[in-house]
Amino acid sequence: MAERNSSGLLMMMLEPTPAVAMTLPAEVREKLAELELELSEGDITQKGYEKKRSKLLAPYIPQIQGVDPSLQIDNKIQASSQAALPGSKHNKSRAANARDERFRSDLHTEAVQAALAKYKERKMPMPSKRRSVLVQSSVEACTPPDTSSASEDEGSLRRQGRLATSTPYQGHGHSHPAVEHWFNRVIQGSSTSSSASSTSSHPGGRAVSNATSTNTNAAHAALNANAAATALADLMAHTQLDNHSAPPDVTGLSERSSLHAERPHVASVRGVPRGYNHHASVMETADGVPVNSRVSSKIQQLLNTLKRPKRPPLREFFVDDFEELLDVQQPDPNQPKPEGQQMNPLEGEPLGVVTNWPPSLLAALQRWGTTQPKTPCLTALDNAGKPVYTLTYGKLWTRSQKLAYTLLNKLSTRNEPLLLPGDRVALVFPNNDPVMFMVAFYGCLLAELVPVPIEVPLTRKDAGSQQIGFLLGSCGVTLALTTDACQKGLPKAQTGEVATFKGWPRLLWFVTDGKHVVKPPKDWYPPIREANNDIAYIEYKTSKEGSTMGITVSHSAMLAHCHALTQACGYTEAETITNVLDFKRDAGLWHGVLTSVMNRMHVISIPYSLMKVNPLSWIQKVHTYKARVGVVKSRDMHWSLLAQRDQRDVSLSSLRMLIVADGANPWSISSCDAFLNVFQARGLRPEVICPCASSSEAMTVAIRRPPEMGVPPPGKAVLSMGGLSHSVIRVDTEEKLSVLTVQDVGQVMPGALVCVVRVEGTPYLCQTDEVGEICVSSGSTGVAYYGLPGMTKNIFEAIPVTLSGAPISDRPFTRTSLLGFVGPDHLVFVVGKMDGLMVVSGRRHNADDVVATALAVEPMKFVYRGRIAVFSVSVLHDERIVVVAEQRPDASEEDSFQWMSRVLQAIDSIHQVGVYCLALVPANTLPKAPLGGIHISETKQRFLEGALHPCNVLMCPHTCVTNLPKPRQKQPEVGPASMIVGNLVAGKRIAQACGRDVAQLEDNDQARKFLYMQDVLQWRAQATPDHPLFLVLNAKGTVASTASCLQLHKRAERVAVALMEKGRLNAGDHVALVYPPGIDLIATFYGCLYAGCVPVTVRPPHPQNLATTLPTVKMIVEVSKSVCILTTQAIMKLLKSKEAAAAVDVKSWPVVLDTDDLPRKKSPQIYKPPTPEMLAYLDFSVSTTGILAGVKMSHAATSALCRSIKLQCELYPSRQIAICLDPYCGLGFALWCLCSVYSGHQSILVPPLELESNASLWLAAVSQYKVRVTFCSYSVMEMCTKGLGSQTEALRLRNVNLSCVRTCMVVAEERPRIALTQSFSKIFKDLGLSPRAVSTTFGCRVNVAVCLQPNRLGKLAEQGTAGPDPTTVYVDMRALRHDRVRLVERGSPHSLPLMESGKILPGVKVIIANTETKGPLGDSHLGEVWVSGPHNATGYYTVYGEEALHADHFSTKLSFGDTQTVWARTGYLGFLRRTELTDASGERHDALYVVGSLDETLELRGMRYHPIDIETSVIRSHKSIAECAVFTWTNLLVVVVELEGSEQEALDLVALVTNVVLEEHYLIVGVVVVVDPGVIPINSRGEKQRMHLRDGFLADQLDPIYVAYNM
Repeated sequence: MAERNSSGLLMMMLEPTPAVAMTLPAEVREKLAELELELSEGDITQKGYEKKRSKLLAPYIPQIQGVDPSLQIDNKIQASSQAALPGSKHNKSRAANARDERFRSDLHTEAVQAALAKYKERKMPMPSKRRSVLVQSSVEACTPPDTSSASEDEGSLRRQGRLATSTPYQGHGHSHPAVEHWFNRVIQGSSTSSSASSTSSHPGGRAVSNATSTNTNAAHAALNANAAATALADLMAHTQLDNHSAPPDVTGLSERSSLHAERPHVASVRGVPRGYNHHASVMETADGVPVNSRVSSKIQQLLNTLKRPKRPPLREFFVDDFEELLDVQQPDPNQPKPEGQQMNPLEGEPLGVVTNWPPSLLAALQRWGTTQPKTPCLTALDNAGKPVYTLTYGKLWTRSQKLAYTLLNKLSTRNEPLLLPGDRVALVFPNNDPVMFMVAFYGCLLAELVPVPIEVPLTRKDAGSQQIGFLLGSCGVTLALTTDACQKGLPKAQTGEVATFKGWPRLLWFVTDGKHVVKPPKDWYPPIREANNDIAYIEYKTSKEGSTMGITVSHSAMLAHCHALTQACGYTEAETITNVLDFKRDAGLWHGVLTSVMNRMHVISIPYSLMKVNPLSWIQKVHTYKARVGVVKSRDMHWSLLAQRDQRDVSLSSLRMLIVADGANPWSISSCDAFLNVFQARGLRPEVICPCASSSEAMTVAIRRPPEMGVPPPGKAVLSMGGLSHSVIRVDTEEKLSVLTVQDVGQVMPGALVCVVRVEGTPYLCQTDEVGEICVSSGSTGVAYYGLPGMTKNIFEAIPVTLSGAPISDRPFTRTSLLGFVGPDHLVFVVGKMDGLMVVSGRRHNADDVVATALAVEPMKFVYRGRIAVFSVSVLHDERIVVVAEQRPDASEEDSFQWMSRVLQAIDSIHQVGVYCLALVPANTLPKAPLGGIHISETKQRFLEGALHPCNVLMCPHTCVTNLPKPRQKQPEVGPASMIVGNLVAGKRIAQACGRDVAQLEDNDQARKFLYMQDVLQWRAQATPDHPLFLVLNAKGTVASTASCLQLHKRAERVAVALMEKGRLNAGDHVALVYPPGIDLIATFYGCLYAGCVPVTVRPPHPQNLATTLPTVKMIVEVSKSVCILTTQAIMKLLKSKEAAAAVDVKSWPVVLDTDDLPRKKSPQIYKPPTPEMLAYLDFSVSTTGILAGVKMSHAATSALCRSIKLQCELYPSRQIAICLDPYCGLGFALWCLCSVYSGHQSILVPPLELESNASLWLAAVSQYKVRVTFCSYSVMEMCTKGLGSQTEALRLRNVNLSCVRTCMVVAEERPRIALTQSFSKIFKDLGLSPRAVSTTFGCRVNVAVCLQPNRLGKLAEQGTAGPDPTTVYVDMRALRHDRVRLVERGSPHSLPLMESGKILPGVKVIIANTETKGPLGDSHLGEVWVSGPHNATGYYTVYGEEALHADHFSTKLSFGDTQTVWARTGYLGFLRRTELTDASGERHDALYVVGSLDETLELRGMRYHPIDIETSVIRSHKSIAECAVFTWTNLLVVVVELEGSEQEALDLVALVTNVVLEEHYLIVGVVVVVDPGVIPINSRGEKQRMHLRDGFLADQLDPIYVAYNM
């Protein structure tokens, strides 16, 4: 028992050790096995199982009283969450229950249960799903947030009780502060959360006695912290607190204090006051409005679960913190380090020399085939377990010869033989036909061809099949051998030939059955050479990344390996061996096809298909054939355990060796022990079980020898998982929970030299207590990866060196990809594989270990055993662990979610590592490996591509991602004066620019003489009465209405009369104009001016959507204080309809007049305003942040605006321009209603709404009227690119030609959308659109037209009136977050393209100012854009005279420098940059770049983010994301994505969105919301209304497909 004493008592209690097991009577062992089975099938609860088991074992284990009380596992919590499944004993089919017990270790299960019992049931917000997505679920769609724990009432009572009693510690007389201190550590949590809000700490310590009462609430709210797991598990697991150092400091910031020191106790979780009841669901929105909804309470839960970061101390000096450095995980100074000597390479016993040993494997085959032709070589079984065919050595010899002759002589192309010696040939044989495979394999060897055995491709899209194709291509394979039956079953193309699989080369398929091969002539003999270094065969291997390599094995290595195996296993001639493994590769091939022939053994081959039907088949065959040796995997041992009670009469006494091929898997030990436990009664001797370790590269590395060889007894080691994660071997004494028990895999192979080297970097020899990669130097390893010389050098020609750097041997070593160490008695121990190695922030974890922990979480009834994949993905420069499991169809949403949260806690507690993502997929959807098991690399690939389609996802980025850059500290601002001085010193000019000077521009226009727009219209009506001004098109493209100067004047007069007579209005009254886009709107506007009223244009409500559109109309009417509404009869009816009454109070409308048929009365007296500073009109618009803002435009500003636009765009009466914009506000309104009247040009008006029914309307009109200048919005441009992208050919046939366009200007109040304008230009290039034609404009509330890029083509450009092409620069997105501009090269990482916003209008001046100090900034510095000019608006028009706001936005002055000029603040961030280009006046051109609206920016982690940048990344992350919007809520980043695809893809998006935002923006997404297309609200300018979306989300109005709350 010595090797077990490390945790002796514990193991005694938990599993009968072999020693005890041997002394147990047979019937007790029998009963124990039955219990095991009942538990594994779910027929009995864990609690019942333990009860019965301890009852059975009680008489045999007297020591149990001495066990530490903290290990007496508390079953209460499990019992509440686990119901027994009565009556399900025999009605389940075997296959469904073949649970993969490889990973089962009772000890481990108990440890996990213990770890979980210590946790409180944690409240995690359950994700919300829409009903249609719940495949089979019993949960209501609107699950109340708190139902995620099993039995709420008793649970909470018990939890409080449990916290109050801290039995494990009192027994040891330790003082409580230690425990306290850890609880608080948990509550403070780590710095991983997305915000850096300051921590309110409670000074001084608390008395010990009240620990429980005060802590319960705080703990209730705070133990929800996921990473709290580490500290908690420690707290609970270490019963001897004194000799253990403090737990790892997860904050990375707090000073290390001694364990018992008092600490400031943090009593709030993210600003939640002490004693706050976190079930309350009333929250306040950002504006202080209480929100009561399911969403907000779930977010509150999430916040309670996440932990508060602590503020790092301010650096002493100002550090330019622009480079956001990712935190590098600092190694923990207390982590264990290896202390042993440097290891000595281990030598196997010498290879024995036998006199009549054959010179090659083929010589052996020839010898047995000719001298012992009747001896059986291989027996094949069918799916019923009946022997189908026995191949004798004689048959094998003759059939192989026939095949060899046929391949070399009967296959030819154009009289050239198809194959030459040394060519590679694919062997495609099903697993149930070993005979044909063996013949084909030896046939190829005899023909000196190189066989490449591969799996049978079942479909055209098998997992990993493409990679196999790549291997075949790189090996130059042209011929595939297969059986008749298999060839018939392969997928066929239409021609009837075998289909070409994805990524495969063209293959000729040859069937090797008897009728296709010919007998060689008498004088033909295959060449039997001595074994040499030529390639014998190629074995394929799939790497961790999923790529497939071919490992070449030479004839001499193949022979040497057979020698070594024969010697190590003590094989003798004519022994019988049963083989359950795949005979195409690995141990199945080595023992069952190669070594067996060398020793004339008889192999009974058990196909996988038979094992699935009858898991006992291999044991029955051992019994029937009195087999001496069995070759199995631990899975086969486990399966037979599940089925064994059906068979009483088998005996395993004939076995002298049971080779466990995957004995290197750390979890195989439990299968071996359980198997021995049951089958010892059937004659199985304990010493017969021989685990071995092997890898495709090094073949067999070590194997436990059969007992007759006089080897030392087998060993077991109980190792600390914590130590292993640092690659250090520590026999565990104190942890008890996180241990790994491993068994040895025997001694090194004969003739081999083995050493253990460090995994990374130079292969230094390890110390004796260090885990590393096992390397082998021997004549029996693989030679190379076929066609990959670089990797071959790395793996097959490694030179291990001592610490001083001297090579340990002149022979090259092969790396085995096994991680392990050499234990006592020169036994080899393996603790994992390189393929399963996950290095998370410097610590190593083994995928198999994590699988085992997940599977030990009871109750197991939610997922399938053995259908779990664990792998790591690289996100933000570190590996992150992903667990994917198949969910049973009958599991409810809630159960699965609860199981998931317990798995997270268990892994956290036992491995001290967070799980980044846990996903459950529907049953049978994970990609399979050919012989069962999960195809890990394919699963990982699907996860990363978003093609896994999970039905449940839990992401925990907050707890895993600990290497985010430190939150930025706002440094004390440099004063404005120092800025100017600094810029002077640096030689930088102040960022200031202006348009051309209006006074100097000669302008012979008559309109200049008039101060008022109404005067201009009157003058035009007299001077050019019939000149056409407007032409409105309808959806069909025909003219709906027109207006000449005189017609417009006459209609305006009639409106004015109606206003005065019908409406009895006075000069200065405000009038709301509610019209669809058209001439009516324009005429009534001028009618108001004629009558001296102030017009307010309002978009009419949408008849199908009154509930949302009518309140806006009402609001504008009220806020603008309109005393009258002018509209059409149809809209008038709508405003007073029943439906309208449901949305607003229809009784409170002011006077409503319709202008459909106005009387032709005498012309009125036209009103003359006393001064041009009087109010002309009000311009109302809803900003993207959802704020309604109306600005006042005076008569002077109105005519100045028209004049600026006229000069910039060179508009004359002879011109035609096309406008596809909404006419209600901003530049759209000015172009519709004002500019044509001022400049006299004709405007072709295209209402954007008509494009919904006819997308080509606008472009067809531009082409038809040969328009040179046209204006549109981004939403129009998007409609054209999306709607017409594929129809350019059809448009060309309709003679749509855009070569006439000189300028197409996009009217916007945002950063130019480069991607959209570029794709628009690209698509319509085919219709003659010049790539230089598209440009952008910029306007905002304070000044509706700051920049317009005028015509840049044709004669005008040559005359020098137009400016240069707009320039694009690339800036560093990380610098932008710190409010800095750093120009970078195109294509550099983190680069963001920005396009100039257009040319500044004449008379307009722009400056960039610091948002806080209001000082001027230098060239290329980011600040707020300030504008000054004659057409600035004069102020906001609101109900609440907010004078301060007005003054700040419309008349502000610089704090330094030019302090006289009055500026208006645009509210947009941007920068000016002087370019190399010159403008018309010969000056250097100053380009203005608008970065984004200040109101929209998100402040996260002390940095400023523009939502559009995050959204762009998200949209790129998956093809099914149609649109995205982000906003923050209580410092959590919420990402809303529109899913354009099937709803089963919804959950794929969660991980991809989280990954991309982490990678590109260093932000953790708090909530991912997946919605239908069209849910994200967009205003008329095509801008996202993120605040509306936020309010809708919080009020639960989005009907999302899925909401994931990231932990």
